[in-house]
Amino acid sequence: MQSADESENKKLKRSNDMPVTESTNPQNMDHSIFFPVEEIVQSPLPGYVAPSAISFSPDDSLITFLFSPDHSLNRNVFTLDLKTGKQELLFRPPDGGLDESSISPEEKLRRERSRERGLGVTRYEWAKSSSKKKKIMVPLPAGIYFQEFSSSKPQLKLPSSPTSPIIDPHLSPDGSMLAYVRDSELHVLNLLHNESIQLTSDSKGHQVTNALAEYIAQEEMDRKNGYWWSLDSKFIAFTQVDSSEIPLFRIMHQGKSAVGSSEAEEDHAYPFVGASNVKVRLGVVSVAGGPITWMDLLCGGTDNEEYLARVNWMHGNVLVAQVLNRSHTKLKILKFEIRTGKREVIFVEEQEPWINLHDCFTPLDKGLNQYSGGFLWASEKTGFKHLYLHDETGTCLGPITEGQWMVEQLAGVDEAAGFIYFTATLDSPLESNLYRAKLYPDHGTRISEGPLRLTHGKGKHVVVLDHHMRNFIDVHDSIDSPPRVLLCSLLDGSLIAPLYEQSVAIPRLKKLEFDHPEIVQIQTNDGTLLYGALYKPDPVKFGPPPYRTVISVYGGPGVQCVYDSWINTVDMRAQYFRSKGILVWKVWRIVVNKVSFKKKKKKKHCLSYLLDNRGSARRGLKFEGALKCNAGKVDADDQLTGAEWLIKQGLAQAGHIGLYGWSYGGYMSAMILARFPDTFCCAVAGAPVTSWDGYDTFYTEKYMGLPLENPRAYEYGSVMHHVYNLKGKLLLVHGMIDENVHFRHTARLVNGLIEAGKPYELLIFPDERHMPRRHKDRVYMENRIWEFMERCL
Repeated sequence: MQSADESENKKLKRSNDMPVTESTNPQNMDHSIFFPVEEIVQSPLPGYVAPSAISFSPDDSLITFLFSPDHSLNRNVFTLDLKTGKQELLFRPPDGGLDESSISPEEKLRRERSRERGLGVTRYEWAKSSSKKKKIMVPLPAGIYFQEFSSSKPQLKLPSSPTSPIIDPHLSPDGSMLAYVRDSELHVLNLLHNESIQLTSDSKGHQVTNALAEYIAQEEMDRKNGYWWSLDSKFIAFTQVDSSEIPLFRIMHQGKSAVGSSEAEEDHAYPFVGASNVKVRLGVVSVAGGPITWMDLLCGGTDNEEYLARVNWMHGNVLVAQVLNRSHTKLKILKFEIRTGKREVIFVEEQEPWINLHDCFTPLDKGLNQYSGGFLWASEKTGFKHLYLHDETGTCLGPITEGQWMVEQLAGVDEAAGFIYFTATLDSPLESNLYRAKLYPDHGTRISEGPLRLTHGKGKHVVVLDHHMRNFIDVHDSIDSPPRVLLCSLLDGSLIAPLYEQSVAIPRLKKLEFDHPEIVQIQTNDGTLLYGALYKPDPVKFGPPPYRTVISVYGGPGVQCVYDSWINTVDMRAQYFRSKGILVWKVWRIVVNKVSFKKKKKKKHCLSYLLDNRGSARRGLKFEGALKCNAGKVDADDQLTGAEWLIKQGLAQAGHIGLYGWSYGGYMSAMILARFPDTFCCAVAGAPVTSWDGYDTFYTEKYMGLPLENPRAYEYGSVMHHVYNLKGKLLLVHGMIDENVHFRHTARLVNGLIEAGKPYELLIFPDERHMPRRHKDRVYMENRIWEFMERCL
């Protein structure tokens, strides 16, 4: 491996058939010395040092947030008085807080599921209190701390240890108790008397656990919790997960010196596609202890009720569960009587090709009007995700929103005023804004007027509403502006005060000579659009195109790669390649109405106001469903279309286009290289799913169906099915203890390459999981990727 200095000063190599200009001489390459490869792995990204985990105090007089004054990953809790504008440090971990070496194996795996990289303090909760004392709860590896605003010293309320860690602690709604999981059992701590009670007692090691979300729930269903407080703080609903029928998948720590110890191997109850899932029961227990009431539900036992997707409490201690069938086409909302466990089906959603889970279920019960006891629900039955009002029997009373755009998140509900607040794509599919709409439909069926937009400025808005529905926090960024934090009025969205702002002239970016990418669009013969983000080399330094090109690809469902956000500007790998004279391209497919496209003229920097589109993530269900049983086909075809457009524009040249991707993107990189050998010359495939019969049940069966029912889709969707076509260079990168996409995916592909007589390169990390975390590993990886690309392009 070459050193950083050697890499920075090395003259770029070009193939004989690529154009060479005077601007490629070494004296015009001096800007690259300001961008060492180490910059790619620095966290947080430039501009992403803004406050996070923002919340209002119960009385809305203060806000708290996580922040790192030294712009590192190590964060503390700060508070801001909204009346005086005074900002103070509220909580700093006495022992330094969380780092990767101070947490248990269970917590490390939970961080993998959440893609969490933060250190110090990673989360906190406000503690409601009948007194005027304000305090927060902060979970740390050392235990559970409470910090009162009137005290300078935090209190360690509940010690923890690596051998018996406290997992997933949460305060009761009234703030008087703390629930947590320890040794796979549910406990509750009475904060007034400092007494702890164990509520469950029948776990069996890792085979039967209480109050913990199973792997599938955490990784694929976005359900991180395994228990839920009732609204009155008197009961807790929890899951019991039985994985005893799931064969254990063993992962060996080949890089360890120890053999046969717990440090040298680990076992996971991994549900492979087509095989059994874990069995999940739902129980309810009083916080005072006593017998457990089991609800009339067993998920994982039948195809009709395979997954426990969501659990909610309604007013009056009514428990509600969302249960999804195995084929992802039918979701039931069940209501339970918690003293008997008796169930009632109150609503059924059926949808092809699949149902996307969400968190928009919201109970309505204030006794204000005829809608008391009902709930809010989001459905894609029109092809786009919209909000609907249902009564207590589950009957739909009418839509709250409608149109060829989608609701993303439900931000808040003001039942008294009759308003609902949500983020959506109404103004642009490449943006996210906050809107207000009437909660109760006029005449019970139709919408009287469109939603009112409350956020200002193009780009992405992440919002936090206060408890009294008066103001909101707006975390706003765009492709040409880093995140800023604003306090705004919920009345009309007007700015009350800027709380945190950053200039585009961030010292780190100024040094690296960044420029935001250009968003472009391509129209294909059938009216399909490809939205792309172009990172062009400086023609003054590198001469005119065509350039060597790298396509950064993900391609999987549920992900948007190109949108109006600062995250695209600070794509450090893309900017690094650009600084080396390589054209970088991201592409994403949508579909628009042809007539509308012809009528409207669009500037290159303002393509995001299309309203009549269909697509994958954030584009509606109809186009998203084109992926059903088509992994590796339609998605790869779109990437080829993007590459061909670059060639036609004179920006790229066939045979000098490479690919980079991770996870599903790693799968796409290898698949595209094999399927289109005359266009692409090399690919980096990181942690690739090389054959879908080796991935998990929930994700794979949702998009590919069952293996026995769709054998041709599984065969075509395997990279090994196409390796005989391979001509280009392939670099495989994988962590050997990856418990998500197992290293066996890469090993099976290597066997296929050997069988086909095809060369390959392999970069393995014996002690890394799905994505390298250690700084030295990441720097080493980026150096190897750059060396590979420079050599092969």
